[in-house]
Amino acid sequence: MRIALLQSSGRPGSVVENLKVLDEAAGRAAAAGAGLLIAPEMFLTGYAIGDDIARLAEPADGDSADAVAEIAGRHGLAVAYGYPERSGEVVFNSAQLVSADGTRLANYRKTHLFGCFERDHFTPGEQPVVQAELDGVRVGIMICYDVEFPENVRAHALAGTDLLVVPTAQMHPFQFVAESMIPVRAFENQMYVAYVNRVGREGEFEFVGLSTLAGPDGVARTRAGREEDLVLADVDPTIVVASREANPYLTDRRPGLYGSLV
Repeated sequence: MRIALLQSSGRPGSVVENLKVLDEAAGRAAAAGAGLLIAPEMFLTGYAIGDDIARLAEPADGDSADAVAEIAGRHGLAVAYGYPERSGEVVFNSAQLVSADGTRLANYRKTHLFGCFERDHFTPGEQPVVQAELDGVRVGIMICYDVEFPENVRAHALAGTDLLVVPTAQMHPFQFVAESMIPVRAFENQMYVAYVNRVGREGEFEFVGLSTLAGPDGVARTRAGREEDLVLADVDPTIVVASREANPYLTDRRPGLYGSLV
């Protein structure tokens, strides 16, 4: 399965404009043979938009979700995207996966909130492993800071995730996460990890780009630079199977020794 990583901050504060950016990227990705387009964390609204987060937040099945489903169906490819999800009186930092026919396959709420900004605007999610099947690939979803906790990614490995989709708002000076940690996470857990970042300055934050797809061998299949971009790479489930057979990390675990970790 070919996937497309949309490295962009869109137009912070404008859902309408961000849907246009997503639509244009979906067209380019589909023309290049991609079956999945991944957009960054909080792509639909922008990240550093303060109280507008609550104002622009929508339910998982709201109007913007319908608009993304229409884009996915029209271009014939699945779409994963970040957005603020309203559920009653609370707002989650969420990411949703929509199939190529517009069906909502999975919705994930960020479990580990980063810094005062996120803790002031969001409620943390409570479900660490969210998955869906897509073209024979078991896709898991996390958001940004979540992937920096090894327990989180190992839980996905044990649940059989083949491709971990991570919409991200990774900021300076933490670019080592994209450069070094993501390939290691992919290798130690024997999966593909797609880490898709925002780019440029928003308010007090400077997003560093460097979106990447890392394979189960720890090698980056593609990596964007520091500008807006759409990069493509392939996910091959047979490589995941072969790598898991060759690499003993998961089979050599001794869970009985790890009780003190929790």
